[in-house]
Amino acid sequence: MVARAAAAAAAGLDSLFVGDHHATGPMPYYQNSAILGRLLAEWGDRPAGALYLLPAWNPVLVAEQVGTLAAVATGRFILQCAVGGGDQMAAMGAPPRGRGAVFEGHLAMIRRLLVGEDVDGVRVAPTPTEPVEVWIGGHAPAAIDRAARLGDGWIVAPWATDDQAGELAAAYVKACETHDRAPGELVIRRDIHVGADPEDAFRVARPVLDGGYRGMDPAATVVGGPYDVARRFTRYAAMGYDHVLVRHLADEQSEVLASFARLAEVREMVAGL
Repeated sequence: MVARAAAAAAAGLDSLFVGDHHATGPMPYYQNSAILGRLLAEWGDRPAGALYLLPAWNPVLVAEQVGTLAAVATGRFILQCAVGGGDQMAAMGAPPRGRGAVFEGHLAMIRRLLVGEDVDGVRVAPTPTEPVEVWIGGHAPAAIDRAARLGDGWIVAPWATDDQAGELAAAYVKACETHDRAPGELVIRRDIHVGADPEDAFRVARPVLDGGYRGMDPAATVVGGPYDVARRFTRYAAMGYDHVLVRHLADEQSEVLASFARLAEVREMVAGL
């Protein structure tokens, strides 16, 4: 993870994020606050942040973790958050029902704490020196509406095909209009591999995809040479997306680092297309 963060920085990528997942044993999962603190040393002054599945967390603890990370970071901090699901939520003590309401209550408290307010006799320190942006993930109608009402941005999940991503982006923009709010940042997650050319890319990616990678439709992944990947990314811009968050689908470290390096070329091509 440290090497990959350094490779992302060297490639000139625009942001660095880590996810949130719990009760993953025996598979290791390096927890968000701790690992991001380490990765920031490789990153520089570009935006960075972490995902928090808010119903699984004490909101005071999230505010403290974000306040500390924002103080350590030299760039802008972005809080990604979502309702979450699956067995991990029960393991963390989240309620089986009504997590949307819990999410909204926690987010409201976190925001107040992060600007230095006293909330029911509780304050946290340090607090960020500039406002923390909140990007909310989710694809269900209720989640899109929540992002439109409460978020500074909205994140679509990586399983969405390009056609679905376009429809979901339109639904988010419509929800913002309903709530008389300007759309925030539109963010799409994509699992990728950038090869030297298409043949090289699929040499690495095909065995992974044929193995049923994360149960996803292969059409939702982005695999190809730099030009192919750049063309796909420009399609997302045409749909209204402002950011593409990339996660590499390969496991072999040398292949992942090579793909990161080629993203510098992709980035230049996107700017020129």
